[in-house]
Amino acid sequence: MTTPTPLYTANATSKGGRGGNVKSDDGLIDLNLTTPRSMGGDGAVGSNPEQLFAAGYSACFAGALGVVARMEKINPGAFTISAAVTFNKGDDGYSISTKLTGTFPDLEKSKAEALMQAAHQVCPYSKATRGNMAVELSVA
Repeated sequence: MTTPTPLYTANATSKGGRGGNVKSDDGLIDLNLTTPRSMGGDGAVGSNPEQLFAAGYSACFAGALGVVARMEKINPGAFTISAAVTFNKGDDGYSISTKLTGTFPDLEKSKAEALMQAAHQVCPYSKATRGNMAVELSVA
């Protein structure tokens, strides 16, 4: 197995954890972070790591799905991928799980489900979390 060739590196720095700020090195991301009320937060305006992960995973998965659709010569139409990232507490501590939902107005459900499964095999986020996080796929 050969060593992968780096194509791009994203850089971000967080200060203050869930009650601080996260900023990308290019300044395009500059967000205040807060803990959601359901996790004991005060409800202040701000994002959180789960929202940021959901945004990244849904975008990456949609990109992977587009690649798979082109390879299989399927036109998925104007589709969307939504990611619901849940922060969980269990006997072994904290974890996250994700539900990815695809909406395909112009594609029959069985083809959409097949594309979702294929994208899950090639998406870098799916590869990175496989075996470490529960991921549920669904088609709306």
